[in-house]
Amino acid sequence: MGSVPSGVWTALVTPWRDGRLDEEALASLVAGQVKSGVAGLVPCGTTGESPTVGPEEFDRVVRIVVEAAGGAVPVFVGVGTNATEASCERARRARAAGADGVMVVCPYYNKPTQRGLLAHFRAVADAAELPVMVYDIPGRTAVQLREETLLELLADERFVAVKEASGQLDRMQRLAARMPAHASLLVGDDALLLAALAVGGRGVVSVASNVVPERVVEVVRRWEAGDAQGALAAHRALLDLHEALFLETNPGPVKAAMALQGRLREELRLPMVPVDASVRSRLAEVLDALGA
Repeated sequence: MGSVPSGVWTALVTPWRDGRLDEEALASLVAGQVKSGVAGLVPCGTTGESPTVGPEEFDRVVRIVVEAAGGAVPVFVGVGTNATEASCERARRARAAGADGVMVVCPYYNKPTQRGLLAHFRAVADAAELPVMVYDIPGRTAVQLREETLLELLADERFVAVKEASGQLDRMQRLAARMPAHASLLVGDDALLLAALAVGGRGVVSVASNVVPERVVEVVRRWEAGDAQGALAAHRALLDLHEALFLETNPGPVKAAMALQGRLREELRLPMVPVDASVRSRLAEVLDALGA
C-alpha cells in the first residue's frame, strides 16, 4: 500500500434492490466517495451487513468497489467472522478480487482468550497475504484485545492499522502513543473523531461519510492543516448527524439517511429492518439543517 492508513475511510453500506445486490448504486456510491476526497474504502464490514452477504455476493461487492475506485484510494475489505477458517477463506477471496488490504474484527460470540485472538489474527494475515486492519469493537463482539495483545500483533508489520471502536478515549490515547511507525490508530466512532485526533489518532473509519463524505473529510483536513478551531467547528456541525445515525442499530439509520438523499433504497436484510418512522423523521430534520 505504501503509506500508513490515515484520514477518512468510509465503512461502505451494501445497497440492495429487491433482495439482491444493487450493483449500479454501489458503483455510484464508490465514485462519489472517491470524488469527495476520502482516503480509503472499507466494504463488507458491519455497516455493509457482512453477516448476510453470501460468498458470491462478497466477491461481486469487492470487485465492484475495487473497479469503481480505480486505484484512486485503497480498498480494505471486511473479512472477519467468528470462525477462523471462514475468515481465512474470505481473506483469500478478497485478495483474488483485487483488495488492497483486509479488515479483521475480533471473533464474536466465541469469546476467545488473548492467545486465541493472537492465533486468529495471525492465521487470517497468513491467508490474506495483504496488509491487515485490526478491528476492536467489544460492544459487538463481547471480547476485547488487551492493549499488550494488540501491541504484540502490531510488532508484525503486516498489521498496519487499528480501527478502535471501544469508545474508551484513555485507551486510544495510550495506544496512539505506542503505535509503531508502520501502523496507525483510526477511531471507529464518528462522534469521537476530533478527540481521537487530539490524542494521536490518524483518522476514522466512518459511517457518517456515507452520507456527507466531504464534511467528514473537512474535519481531518482542517486538523492536519493546524486549524484546530476550524476542525472543531466542522466537527460540531456534524454532532446531530452522528447522534441520529445511531438512534437505532447501524446500518439502519445510515441507509434511511441515504434513501432520503435518493442514493439507494432503504432496504436491509433480516434480522435488520428499516428504522422507526420517528428516527426517519429526525434524520430528515438533521439532513435538512446540514443542507445534505
